[in-house]
Amino acid sequence: MSWLDLLTRWDLIEADLHQVYGIDLDRSGALRGRSWRWLRTRIGGLRVCDSRIARALDQSDDRPRHC
Repeated sequence: MSWLDLLTRWDLIEADLHQVYGIDLDRSGALRGRSWRWLRTRIGGLRVCDSRIARALDQSDDRPRHC
């Protein structure tokens, strides 16, 4: 999995960030003052829980996931 794999599915990440963390990226300034590390950590968290992006990238993986 590369960052390109993730970024080409940004719509899934955006929906997951809202559902899992309550981060609404449509809200102006939602990421203002946040570091790249802060966002990277949350996206990494989406990869290990039952999220849209995790399912899209791991379609063949049957491991149970929990947020």
